[in-house]
Amino acid sequence: MDTTSSITAGHAVLETVIGFMGIAWSEKGLIRLCLPERSRETVERRLLRHGGVSVSTAQPPWVVELIAAIKAYAAGEDVDFSAVPVDLDGVDDFRLAIYDAARKLSFGETTTYGELAKTAGHAGLARETGAALGANPVPLVIPCHRILAAGGKIGGFSAPGGSATKEKMLAMEGVRVGPSPPAQVSFGF
Repeated sequence: MDTTSSITAGHAVLETVIGFMGIAWSEKGLIRLCLPERSRETVERRLLRHGGVSVSTAQPPWVVELIAAIKAYAAGEDVDFSAVPVDLDGVDDFRLAIYDAARKLSFGETTTYGELAKTAGHAGLARETGAALGANPVPLVIPCHRILAAGGKIGGFSAPGGSATKEKMLAMEGVRVGPSPPAQVSFGF
């Protein structure tokens, strides 16, 4: 039996231009994605502390493609992760609806927690939407960095580096967050 094609779960740590990132997958799809850290060891520890992460490093073809896509995104390319299979076993219906709505946001597109809640069929649950996104196991693929607080404020971000990481990711996508630049001074004539 060819065991290389039957290995269906594993993990990988990859070096990108913005730091070390990690992914873990099951036989159904991606189960974990770690955003940039400074060391390979830190990412490896973060991945392996989660239940269900296999120690295998054999990569099925879709994982090889995903790694290339993550590296391209980190290098500033417009990448669409919407077709990446994601295994969200054990996630409740509310979070599934929020994650599904978030996955529909394309590169450089943002919305607010309140608007995302409404899109997902849960109007009025902005705070709960923020909590659901804070528990997102696969950021970037489920692009929680594209969800802003009311008034276009950056909002929270549970990944390493917090909201500074979120702001950097948005900037990579051409999104400027924060106060508008000052209006042009009048000419005075």
